[in-house]
Amino acid sequence: MELEYKNHESPILKDGIKNYLIDIDGTITDDIPNEEPERMSTCLPFLDALETINKWYDEGHQICFFTSRTEDLKAITEEWLNRHGFKYHSILCGKPRGGNYHWIDNHLVKATRYKGKFTDLVEKNVSIQVFKD
Repeated sequence: MELEYKNHESPILKDGIKNYLIDIDGTITDDIPNEEPERMSTCLPFLDALETINKWYDEGHQICFFTSRTEDLKAITEEWLNRHGFKYHSILCGKPRGGNYHWIDNHLVKATRYKGKFTDLVEKNVSIQVFKD
């Protein structure tokens, strides 16, 4: 990953490159809870997700799967991703469960809710919650 460093601050990606953090269950495959790990090996990927994510990877974007699956399920997850041909750079386990996420960061964060179809992203004006200036 090519990063730019300035004045000992956090590195930033080169222009036009995104750091995609992508959920797994209910986003790139069926929504499988941690309590049913036996299903994680046999579920099928959503083909539009596979195609779009691999395209983003090939374009140079960073792909990180950020999942509520626990660390003890990481090997099953990696094997499944590799078997189905997903291209990615990393997997982060232990995302809090329950949804209703509100991410606060010192970097700009953009979020897209998965609603049943993976496609290229488009520009759209929406209302968001922010800190007071």
